[in-house]
Amino acid sequence: MWEEYLKSFKQYLFLEKSLSKLSVEAYLHDLQLLISWFELQEKAPVLTEITHKDLQLFIQWLHEIGMGPASQARIISGIRNFFLFCLQEEIIEKDPSSLLETPRLKRHLPEVLEVSEIENMISMIETGKPSGARNRAIIEMMYSCGLRVSEVTQLLLSGLHFDMGYIKVTGKGNKERLIPVGKPAIKYTELYIHHIRIHQRIQTGFEDTLFINSQGKCLSRIMIFHIIKDLAKKAGIKKTISPHTLRHSFATHLVEGGANLRAVQEMLGHESITTTEIYTHLDRDYLRSTLQQFHPAFQKDFYAKKRE
Repeated sequence: MWEEYLKSFKQYLFLEKSLSKLSVEAYLHDLQLLISWFELQEKAPVLTEITHKDLQLFIQWLHEIGMGPASQARIISGIRNFFLFCLQEEIIEKDPSSLLETPRLKRHLPEVLEVSEIENMISMIETGKPSGARNRAIIEMMYSCGLRVSEVTQLLLSGLHFDMGYIKVTGKGNKERLIPVGKPAIKYTELYIHHIRIHQRIQTGFEDTLFINSQGKCLSRIMIFHIIKDLAKKAGIKKTISPHTLRHSFATHLVEGGANLRAVQEMLGHESITTTEIYTHLDRDYLRSTLQQFHPAFQKDFYAKKRE
């Protein structure tokens, strides 16, 4: 399993973090050190069972073998990034590296797009092209339903229940869930199905797959990443964008609008509510900025005026 985790993490570092080859190799080397330490303890490193105490002992071992503070800090940074990736991908439910004290790093949340930025991205799509019509449907579906990129690639025609306003999605662990779908997503997906997909030659085994590439097979995760990255660039968006950004924006906009956290958890397909609670932190920041902007007591000269 570790080979699979490391391979996915490597892809994430290259594509979503845009790190250099040397930086990626350094991160992977740090993780190999951690795996080697577990082997020295004659313990099988089961990812979901690694604890904060394990990581503390690992850092202590680094000190004992003569690793300097700067090197320790870099290794901890690599480990933190790995566990944050695992948390984001819902491989784990709790980050055992979050309380490591050396150094104390701020947790970086994925970027959030404004509604206007999403509209700008959509406006960059060349809908006159077959691929453009498909890409419009993909973006609308991802933002309307908060889908993971893997869920988009696996969407089935048989899972579309537009007459009832729902789609059926297969998420992590092959768990199925029904998600409400917005009218724009329905409109552009139907346009794609009836005017583009119907004319494509579909390869055997992909007859029920919704989004098809030019070879008549399902799209890859990397292809969707490049579609979104390209649209963001054309729209002049400087933020670090990935397919997860649309999912993150979907959830953030719901919470900011007052949606119940339990309902958001259900729509995102989070097994644990603690995973969804990440969005309450963003909501608090949003509320604080709103108070500072509009509430009289937060205005700079409010109390000065009251004294006068």
